[in-house]
Amino acid sequence: MTAGTERPEMEGYEQARTAAAYEIHAPRGVLTVEGPDAIGFLQGILTNDIAGLPAGRVCYSAWLTPQGRMQTDMYVLRGPDGAWLDLEPAYAPDVAKRLDLSLFNEQLTLTDRTSATHAITIHGPDALDTAARAIEKQGADASQVRAMEPFAYVSVTIGASPVVAYTASWLGMGALRLLSDAGTVDGLAGTLAAQGVSRLSSTAAKALRIEAGTPLFGVDMTTDTIPLEAGIESRAISMTKGCYVGQEVIVRILHRGHGRVVRRLVGLVIDPGDPPLAGTPIFSASQEVGVVTSAAWSPALGQAIALGYVHRDSGEPGTHVRIGSADGPNARVQHPPLV
Repeated sequence: MTAGTERPEMEGYEQARTAAAYEIHAPRGVLTVEGPDAIGFLQGILTNDIAGLPAGRVCYSAWLTPQGRMQTDMYVLRGPDGAWLDLEPAYAPDVAKRLDLSLFNEQLTLTDRTSATHAITIHGPDALDTAARAIEKQGADASQVRAMEPFAYVSVTIGASPVVAYTASWLGMGALRLLSDAGTVDGLAGTLAAQGVSRLSSTAAKALRIEAGTPLFGVDMTTDTIPLEAGIESRAISMTKGCYVGQEVIVRILHRGHGRVVRRLVGLVIDPGDPPLAGTPIFSASQEVGVVTSAAWSPALGQAIALGYVHRDSGEPGTHVRIGSADGPNARVQHPPLV
């Protein structure tokens, strides 16, 4: 297999890198927190600076336990009277329950909109124009979408259905996510397909995500993960805001421990061999030093790649490790992006 060759299951891979391709999320985990105390409540529990986020803007954040371990990650869409929280759907019901248990006397309304919310994400350098053309084909005004900046959101209406659109990056490239009801999302997907836009296969999306080095909660991050281990602190944690749940642990690691944690999530470029399964051990000499969390075939490299946690002594770029056993396939540690 030569570099750049696209396997059949990699539908949409090249289109996402060069133009646009779309994914459907059915459903998508969405919680809304609205009311006079909504922003103050979120400010006190989430790792990023929600109070300092202007209305109409978006940030990535995490919610930690008092021990500094992750309960979830999410994108926060700041509105004038609250926020939308976009997270992995499998975790939304539990997160909603835990948020509700965290309330004291705050004046706010917490709503789990997951069952009623689907999403379509358009990835690639042409994401905004591609989405705007599809919205216009549905008879709606897309001028706000065309003008969107990174990490911003707008509301549009398609037919009688409200749509929340926001920009972020999940696969190492610009992207636009549209949140709405199932019928509206299906209609947009049909319009995109009719316009020749490729649907991004799950295999291709996984490859792009690992190439970018973006960890996925529930796969590369769990409730045992400290954000510093996953390397998300620059995106998810404000170093200037006031107190939040788990802050004491994070500050202690950063200041007293100089940011040193026992293990780190790294990228791995594997040669030779197929992508290893999640949970495959990683070895340095005869010693097990880590574990693979996700892996894929990279068409751009023509090699298997992976994300995995390794002991900090084996985490420097250029370090060679073995996959599966002490004499398994060779892999080179590389800090993301891998392509």
